[in-house]
Amino acid sequence: MDVQLRLRDPIAPQLVTILRQAIIVSEIRPGEALSEKEIAGRFGVSRQPVREAFIKLSEAGLVQILPSRGTYVMKISLREVANARFVREAVECALARAASKLIDPNGVALLRRLIAEQSAAAGRSDYTRFTMLDEAFHQAIAEIVDCDYAGKVVESARAQTDRVRYLSLPGTSPIPLLITQHNAIVDALESGDPDMAATAMRIHLREILNALPRIAAEHPELFEDEEMPAHTKALRQR
Repeated sequence: MDVQLRLRDPIAPQLVTILRQAIIVSEIRPGEALSEKEIAGRFGVSRQPVREAFIKLSEAGLVQILPSRGTYVMKISLREVANARFVREAVECALARAASKLIDPNGVALLRRLIAEQSAAAGRSDYTRFTMLDEAFHQAIAEIVDCDYAGKVVESARAQTDRVRYLSLPGTSPIPLLITQHNAIVDALESGDPDMAATAMRIHLREILNALPRIAAEHPELFEDEEMPAHTKALRQR
């Protein structure tokens, strides 16, 4: 967590962003304890904004606060990942439909640039940067539609799915495939075809279903021992 805080800005939201990213990329591992004192000392702040950040991370399902025992990073929940993906598909396919009617050349250029930066990050094996650019890509589509609430729902759901996405790189979910899927989304948006845009987004967001069982088998110590919810089982049986 080699990041400096902007002391003129609210501290707690910055800590949420920093700690969230550290959890997503497994810099802070599932089951690991988080110390208010240590984090406050690391960033040169009081314990209050650290405590506020822990509460926000708890609400996102990333940490568990146990009174008198401490705060711990939660293991990855198969059910929560599957449920978050289900919500992302519903919201982001709707966003893709709307964006196909609203996107302009500047929006297309921005999305193409983000994909190019993803390719460059992959070439450096910088999977943390790749993941951040993936988030920026999906957020840019939400911003084209100008629906702040949808963007917040997607951001919340990503807290679960991105933990698995990072573990899946580069092997289980091949990066060239993910980049190809992003290009297909932009092609569909640029064409102005809402059905094509929604289909391209759906294919992309369901890719995690192929990776999830294998990742859980490879890293059993990071996952809760749970069954998939019915909606995900139905998709995998097709």
